[in-house]
Amino acid sequence: MPDTFQLEIVTPERKVVSEQVEELQLPGRKGYLGILAGHAPLVTELAAGEITYRKAGDTNPVRLAVAWGFAEVLPDKTTLLAEIAERPEEIDVEAAKKLRAQALERLRGANEVEDVHRFTREYEAAQTRLEVAARSGFADMANLVP
Repeated sequence: MPDTFQLEIVTPERKVVSEQVEELQLPGRKGYLGILAGHAPLVTELAAGEITYRKAGDTNPVRLAVAWGFAEVLPDKTTLLAEIAERPEEIDVEAAKKLRAQALERLRGANEVEDVHRFTREYEAAQTRLEVAARSGFADMANLVP
């Protein structure tokens, strides 16, 4: 059985990743999933969180911020269709801090369940961006505290 599988990460705007990888961790709606070559087929909803993957022979994982969408896992290929997928160096930390603050303020004033869900999603996406940027050295850990 092969040791690697094809990873494709696509947003509505662009293809973010197309590589052969050894392992992948992705944020599913009910928790993180670990994927290796030969994984049983599945489809899952993506949550906001950090994706990490390792290419063959690499010891350091590649990190990305991702939010919302779906993942299809096949034994030889995993495809993620995400609303947001950004490499740490692409993250605008100042904009993410502003979006997080706006979402938190809106969340505090939300009266409708739909608004609570929408603003929570906005907050989670902004917080994920800040966490990924910080873990990769592109932002201060102090950015994690609202």
